[in-house]
Amino acid sequence: MKKQTVIVTGASSGIGKEVARHFLEKGDNVVINSSGEEKLEKVYQELGGGANLAMAAGNVKHKSTGEKLLAIALEKFGSVDVLVNNAGIYETKPFLEVDEHYLDKFLNTNLKGTFFTTQAIIPQMIKQGGGVVINIGTPLVNHALGGAPSTAPIASKGAIHSLTLQLAAEFGKDNIRVNTIAPGVIRTPMHGKDADQGAGLHLLNRVGEVEDIAEMVYTVAKSSFVSGAIINVDGGMAAGHNLN
Repeated sequence: MKKQTVIVTGASSGIGKEVARHFLEKGDNVVINSSGEEKLEKVYQELGGGANLAMAAGNVKHKSTGEKLLAIALEKFGSVDVLVNNAGIYETKPFLEVDEHYLDKFLNTNLKGTFFTTQAIIPQMIKQGGGVVINIGTPLVNHALGGAPSTAPIASKGAIHSLTLQLAAEFGKDNIRVNTIAPGVIRTPMHGKDADQGAGLHLLNRVGEVEDIAEMVYTVAKSSFVSGAIINVDGGMAAGHNLN
């Protein structure tokens, strides 16, 4: 399988770091991104810092960050084949307590980050004759939980699901495939030590691991006839819950 160049946003921990590791171990080139340079540098070293790895810090809400990622990928590896829009945040807060500043926090990172990074990268994919964009969503877009008030992040993730379908339609003619992976509760620093408390939300009665998501991202990246898909990797969360 041809070596590809993969950009992963939000790669300083959790799912993003594992996605980067997975592609590196499979022999691809990877450019990692995070808003914090110090933390990103630590991950760069942890992942080996070798010839197949590059890094670029910056907030993805700015299109200039995506342009910087593109420039580094082209300078070091000569192409951009896969973009993984992983950078994202999630919190719970009752709807009536959400103000404009709080809502903007999720719109900026989740929606604008995905939107503008993709906008920066797609012209190069068109030049190359194809590419893959993989967004990170959530099954909670279509499966609300009454005990977890999270209208701000879920509204932003819902927009990502819709954006995925529109991009797949608009750029299918250019051989650019766009898909969303929707994880259940995954054991990451975002969920902290309480991750296992969400086990019963899944039919499998356990939470997922970062490797579960990285494997699916890799599979979708390499599967040439998958586009416009929302793929739940959620232990059955979207289908139901385990009440035991």
